[in-house]
Amino acid sequence: MDGEMVRGICIAGALAAATLITRFLPFFLFPAGKNIPKYVEYLGKTLPFATIGMLVVYCLKDVRMSAASHGLPELISIAVIVVLHWWKGNSLLSIGAGTAVYMALVQRVFA
Repeated sequence: MDGEMVRGICIAGALAAATLITRFLPFFLFPAGKNIPKYVEYLGKTLPFATIGMLVVYCLKDVRMSAASHGLPELISIAVIVVLHWWKGNSLLSIGAGTAVYMALVQRVFA
């Protein structure tokens, strides 16, 4: 085996171990019947919203209102996501449709 292959196997092994640890660790730390600490419950309720907010900021950080499209593909896609989520309440549907609308707009309409 050459060094590149060994390196790839090590990286894949490290990724698999990290995934397994993050999946199984909560079951060991908080077994059934044991009270979950209040701060962990708080984090479980607030972190999903904080993560979504961070992703929105990250996705919109490079939008230039002075560019040719003036941020219209992003604004239209956000509107599609918001309307679909209010209407159906399905995150997968709203994010998937918003992504599809954005890709269609930047590749076809605002190309």
